[in-house]
Amino acid sequence: MLAGGHRKIAGVIFLLLVVLSLGGAALAAPPQELFQEGVKAYRAGEYAQASRAFQASAQLQPASGTLQNLGNAQWQLGQAGRAILAWEQALWLDPFNHPARNNLRFARKTVQVEAPELAWYEVISTWLPMNLWPWITGASLWFAVGMGLLPGIFRLRKAAWHQALAALGLMIFLLSLPAHLGVLSRTRLGFVVQRDALLRLTPTRQGQVITRLGAGDPARWERAQGGFVLIRTGRSLGWIESSQFGLPSPR
Repeated sequence: MLAGGHRKIAGVIFLLLVVLSLGGAALAAPPQELFQEGVKAYRAGEYAQASRAFQASAQLQPASGTLQNLGNAQWQLGQAGRAILAWEQALWLDPFNHPARNNLRFARKTVQVEAPELAWYEVISTWLPMNLWPWITGASLWFAVGMGLLPGIFRLRKAAWHQALAALGLMIFLLSLPAHLGVLSRTRLGFVVQRDALLRLTPTRQGQVITRLGAGDPARWERAQGGFVLIRTGRSLGWIESSQFGLPSPR
């Protein structure tokens, strides 16, 4: 009887867990539904609600279009720094998102902040989506190796076009390596999201203020400590509260 009672209790607990999990799944709105909710709220002029919906959708399923719309809503709310960050995140996922790029140009001109200065290898990394570079590197390397080895494996006479294609694959492989370095370097490039953010000498709220940063100012992430991050701007190095600084790329 005791063993049977344990089995019944275990069965009841299992059923409760199933019901709770199904209920949680039903309550969790899918990303597309949240996106449509954001679009509807934006068209109605309810920008705060639209921002929350787009933010929730992007957290569940990051997408360039969702982040672009998130930036639009935040711009309407007067949150220029967060809008610039959202549009930068949109371009991180899709560098061909021209509306997001145009919005960035307009926003930076309006609030009078400079675009980040990129090294040449970082510029190359912006030509294609970041997830595409590993595929290009791997495919070009194996293509070059294949063009060099397959004719011998299949006992074919190596023709000039085999060598030309192998050289082309090797060239693409070598050109993709700086792009990988650029992607890695750009993961440390972020933006100030709050107006008049204080850059301090030490990672405390009592630390000496070095300067004030504008919303949308670019900076390089160095390291984090407590609730602060050490960033390097074009003019200085100092600590800023973590909530006042954002990175477009996942870390």
